[in-house]
Amino acid sequence: MDVRRPAGAPAARRVAPVREPLTGIADADAILQRPFPLPSVPIPLCRWVDVIQVAQHGVEVAWNLDDTRPGTPGRLALYAGTDAPPDRDLDDAAPSEERGGVAIRSAPLPEAEPSLRPVTELTWQHEGLHLRLTAQGPWDLDALLALARSI
Repeated sequence: MDVRRPAGAPAARRVAPVREPLTGIADADAILQRPFPLPSVPIPLCRWVDVIQVAQHGVEVAWNLDDTRPGTPGRLALYAGTDAPPDRDLDDAAPSEERGGVAIRSAPLPEAEPSLRPVTELTWQHEGLHLRLTAQGPWDLDALLALARSI
C-alpha cells in the first residue's frame, strides 16, 4: 500500500504529548488560571514532589512517598486540568466501577516494585476541572475516596 500523500496535500499534524517539569505549584496555578486543588487530608510521608505539565491545560502533582517500611505505598499523583487527563494504558486493569460520581479502576502492575503495586486510579470532575488520582501501592480504597473528596 502506498501511504505517501498526494502532491500539494497538507501534512498531517501530530500533537506531541506534553511532559514539562514545572518549578512548583505556582506554575500549576498559572496553567489552570486558578489555584491547583490540593488534598486537605494528610498523606503519608513524602520524599519529594514533582509538578509536571502533562496537557496544554493540565498539570499532575506526584508525591513520591517514603516506602522504606514494608507494606507502605510508594506514590500518589493528582492530575487537574480543564483538559481531560491523557489516557493511561493499564494492562490487566479490572473493569471500571463507579462510586458516588468517581470512576475507579485498578491494575496489578506485576512488573513494578512492591510499593508501587497495585495501581488504583480514580477519575471525576469537579468545579470545571477533570481530576484523576493515581495511587500506587497498598492503599485502602475508602482512604483514597476520602482523599478524593477532600480535594
